[in-house]
Amino acid sequence: MKIGFHASHEQFTPRHLLKLVQKAEDAGFKAVLSSDHFHPWSDTQGESGFAWSWLGAAMQSTSLEFGIVNAPGQRYHPAIIAQAVATLDQMFPGRFFLCSGSGQLLNENITGEKWPAKRDRNQRLRESVEVMQRLWQEDDYLNHKGMFTVERAKLFTKPTQIPTVFGAAITEKTAAWLSSWADGMITISKPKEELKKMIAAFRGTGGENKPMALKVQISYAATREEALDGAWQQWKNNIYPSKVIADIDSPEKFDAMGQNTRKEDVEKHVIVGNDADTFIEKIREYEALEFEKIVIHNVNTQQEDYIDFFKKEVLPNFQQQ
Repeated sequence: MKIGFHASHEQFTPRHLLKLVQKAEDAGFKAVLSSDHFHPWSDTQGESGFAWSWLGAAMQSTSLEFGIVNAPGQRYHPAIIAQAVATLDQMFPGRFFLCSGSGQLLNENITGEKWPAKRDRNQRLRESVEVMQRLWQEDDYLNHKGMFTVERAKLFTKPTQIPTVFGAAITEKTAAWLSSWADGMITISKPKEELKKMIAAFRGTGGENKPMALKVQISYAATREEALDGAWQQWKNNIYPSKVIADIDSPEKFDAMGQNTRKEDVEKHVIVGNDADTFIEKIREYEALEFEKIVIHNVNTQQEDYIDFFKKEVLPNFQQQ
């Protein structure tokens, strides 16, 4: 099991995030998961650096394992993502993993293309992953016509090893669907019984021996009140079901929706606390559910305090690989 640090490009500048991942490595985090947004979730967050430029610098300045949550097929052509992944793995062998999802209109609308229905986005996602895996492995020129077109594409610089592709799932239905073609599953923190259902859906339809990753939203501060305030200020737009937020096209609209969010609503989706036991207990719970990567996203802006706290009070309680 590895405990990871989430690098949120929507909330911090790329320069700041470089310093944070170096500090996270020193603290004992063993992996980093990067977001990949064109727009932030909120005008309040106010950032949105290009994650793929940042990844090369971040991987060079640390020795950590890195992954990214990416939506191939509209904003990015899958062949370009395949090339980007292969290049990172050539430079940093065995240290990169990919998390692939169907995306949100918030980021994909910049192309001006029609936003497909969820069923079509899922089909596009599966085709994208299959094309990327073929480009990483095959020596012949590749042609593909489906939800997107690939014409005579060949990667001359291939990865040193084929990267693991985690399919992103929020619902049991998606977890069951991706188990047959993805190398693993990544999902987000939920109540234990809901997570068990997600795992059963994934494990029972082809994912028996495949790895699972979990992104956990927390908010730590010196007092519980500060932690809750920070979570509400930064993350109140993000607690709604994926079928709702996937079709919202601007930070302004997210902010309008978030105006109706109460602090008690945020607490149902973010682990809020100021003591180590709160977080240690949850991480142990997730470890017992056999998540091999547990990525912690402190959703408020006090990243340095959070990293220092985890270094002293939380991470020493776990034996990481």
